Amino acid sequence: MNRQLALFFLCTVVWLSSCGGGSSAVSQDGGDTVAFRYAEHISAVKYPGYIKVELADPWKPGRTLHTYILVPKQDKLPDGLPQGTVVRTPVERSVVFSTAHCQLLYYLGAQDAIAGVCDLKYILIPDVQRRAALSASPASARPIVDCGEGLAPMTEKIIDLRADALLLSPFENSGGYGKLEKTGIPLIEAADYMETSALGRAEWMKFYGMLYGKERQADSLFNIVDSTYNSLKAVAARLPKGRSVLTERKTGSVWYCPGGRSSIGLLIADANGRYAFSADRHSGSLPLPFEQVLDEAGNTDVWAFKFNGEKPMTRADLLAEYHGYESMKAFRTGEIYECNCTVTPYFEETSFRPDYLLRDFIQLLHPGTDLGGLRYYRKL
Repeated sequence: MNRQLALFFLCTVVWLSSCGGGSSAVSQDGGDTVAFRYAEHISAVKYPGYIKVELADPWKPGRTLHTYILVPKQDKLPDGLPQGTVVRTPVERSVVFSTAHCQLLYYLGAQDAIAGVCDLKYILIPDVQRRAALSASPASARPIVDCGEGLAPMTEKIIDLRADALLLSPFENSGGYGKLEKTGIPLIEAADYMETSALGRAEWMKFYGMLYGKERQADSLFNIVDSTYNSLKAVAARLPKGRSVLTERKTGSVWYCPGGRSSIGLLIADANGRYAFSADRHSGSLPLPFEQVLDEAGNTDVWAFKFNGEKPMTRADLLAEYHGYESMKAFRTGEIYECNCTVTPYFEETSFRPDYLLRDFIQLLHPGTDLGGLRYYRKL
């Protein structure tokens, strides 16, 4: 194992030494195209005086979800701007609707630009919670305003914040954003979660870096994520084929299993593990009846799931939830691993640090491989 660790760190150093800043190429109309190596649903071109960012509609191939024109605040609007939502940058006051994007802004050093959040109770970032308690403090304390639930935000509070932008996640057939669209505040549709690869989603941090004036920091962080992820993947590839894994739990009448082309399905492959639904071509979740899961994945070696709870889950808790779990091999052998998202920052970190999650999966699927211990999962 010492040799494997040495190889891992050697790969990391070599990869890091080969990584530069964000590269670009000249577009057909004379702008500099920002290089996105993994992300498939975003493109950006830099022109004198502005940056044009196009988001592809992940649900309707060939169509555009949104076009943004990023213009520095201190500059006059250039003549002949293309069609799109103008966003003055850097964004200095924003309302952020997801915990993952809040955490990313902390990673980039742009946390002071979080003026408000939605779904505060689900954000497991101590400083956000602390700042949300400072609503009566002076403005210099940079308090964060609780703007209500993401699906029912408090529009009046958002307007009072005089935000430069609202960072929210779009959904297929959502019907729009209601009153938020009438505020005049640019809506940044954070569709990064629709990328199929883990690195594709993480690469969207380059866009958020452009928005918040943290482009250099975003490029630097993504180089680290990219290099670390690929170094870990190389380590896993040199190991014997790993154990099989099944994720999540039964929800209602179905079990939502990651599709074979989903970010989790591809991450399992990158960990050199086995997955019962790896041949599936879906990039989303598969809503399967328990009987099918048991038939196709009942002999899986490892069961790793997420949950929210006030205390650790037990085998008795699982059986009380659904007695059929006892038919699974992993339940009988005790190879059950939980991630309690009430106390573990899984959703905060893994979207933009997929290398953290890959490290966990490599250790779960290759017993005896020590890469510093598990970050998110614990054995029941």
